[in-house]
Amino acid sequence: MSPNSVSPADALALIERGADELLKREELAERLASGRPLRVKAGFDPTAPDLHLGHTVLLNKMRTFQDLGHEVVFLIGDFTGMIGDPTGKSATRKPLDREQVLANARTYADQVYKVLDPARTTVRFNSEWFGKMGADDLIRLAGQHTVARMLERDDFAKRYAAQQPIAIHEFLYPLVQGYDSVALEADVELGGTDQKFNLLMGRGLQEHHGQKPQVVLTMPLLEGLDGVQKMSKSLGNYIGIDEPAIDIVTKTMKIGDELMWKWIELLSFEISAAEAADARKAIDAGGLNPRDLKLRLARELAARFHDAAAAEAAVAGWNAAVRGEGDTSTLPLQEVAVPADGLRIAAALTAAGLTPSNSEANRKLRERAVRIDGAVVEDAQRVLPPGFEGVLQVGKRTFARVLLVAS
Repeated sequence: MSPNSVSPADALALIERGADELLKREELAERLASGRPLRVKAGFDPTAPDLHLGHTVLLNKMRTFQDLGHEVVFLIGDFTGMIGDPTGKSATRKPLDREQVLANARTYADQVYKVLDPARTTVRFNSEWFGKMGADDLIRLAGQHTVARMLERDDFAKRYAAQQPIAIHEFLYPLVQGYDSVALEADVELGGTDQKFNLLMGRGLQEHHGQKPQVVLTMPLLEGLDGVQKMSKSLGNYIGIDEPAIDIVTKTMKIGDELMWKWIELLSFEISAAEAADARKAIDAGGLNPRDLKLRLARELAARFHDAAAAEAAVAGWNAAVRGEGDTSTLPLQEVAVPADGLRIAAALTAAGLTPSNSEANRKLRERAVRIDGAVVEDAQRVLPPGFEGVLQVGKRTFARVLLVAS
C-alpha cells in the first residue's frame, strides 16, 4: 500500500484507534496529505530477553503505519539500556552490562517480525551514534536542558520531594532518548503514556538541531492478566509472544470480561472498533457470550505469534479441557521430571507449574478443585508414578497434559 491509497482522514482514524494522545494532530494530517512515506520510530530498551503482549501495543501501531505505506524504525536502545530507564521507578535502577544488553537485543530482533513487516522495518541500535560521541558531545547535549526542566517529570519530582536519591546519569536518559529522534530524523515517535516527557524531549532537540519536530503518539499501558497492574514479566502477569500457542490461549481466556475490551482495542487487527461496539451491545443484551469473543481474540493472538494450525489446535485443546468438548490429546505434552518412586499429586501439580506451591495444591485438593483426566481427585495422598500420562487440572482454566519421567 502506498501513502496515497488511503485518505488522510481514514489514515488518521486508523492511527488514532486505541491511542491515548496524539500531539500535534494537525501536523500529522499535513504530513499524511503530502503523500511522502513517513519515518515512524519507537524505541525499546533490551532489559529482558523476551517481548510480551504489552510491548506489542506499540508494535501493532507501528504495523498500522506500515500497512498505510510508511517506514518504521525499530530502535533497540543498547546504549540507553546501559543507563537504565528511570521512568516510573521509585529508586535508581541498576544499569545492565554490555553483554546482557546485546544478548537481549538479539532476541528482540528475532521476535519483532512476528508483528512487523520485514520489508518496511529498519532495525537500528542507538550505540551507532552514541558510541561515536565523546565526553564533550555528551556535555553539550546535557547543556540543552536544565535541572528544573528535568524535575518537571512526575517521577523525578516525586522522588525529589520524598528525598529519594536521583543519580545524575538518570537525567541523561530523556536527553539520550530525545537525541535518537535527531539521529533518525523521525517524523513520528510512538511510546507509552509513561514516556510522554521523553517523547517531547525529542521534539525539542529536533527543533534545536534545525529539524522539523516529530509528531508524538502515546499509547495506553496494557494491564496484565491481573487486570490491575501494567503487564510486566517481573510481576508474572504477562503473556510472552514466544510462549506456546496453548499458553497464549489459556492465559488470554483468564482475563476479566471488562479488560477484554481494552485488549481487543489495543491488540486485535481482526476485530474492528465497529464490530467490537456491536459485540458489546450483543453481550449486554444476552445474545452473545463474552467467552466466545474472548476465544476469538485468543485464537487471533496464537495465530499471530505461531500459525493458524497451532492456534486451532490450542483452541481445540482449551475446549476439550475446559468445556469437555473434544479430545485432550490435542494438547501439547509437557514432560515433568519426578523421582523414581513418583510424586504425590500436590507435588506433581507444583512441578507441572499448575500451582505455585504444595500448600496451595493441597488447598485446591481440599476444595475438590483438582482433576485428573476430568475426574475429581478424591485421594490427596495419591502418588503419580513415572510413566503417568494425563491431563492435570486445577479449577476450570488451569491445566496441562503431562508425562512424568524418572529423573
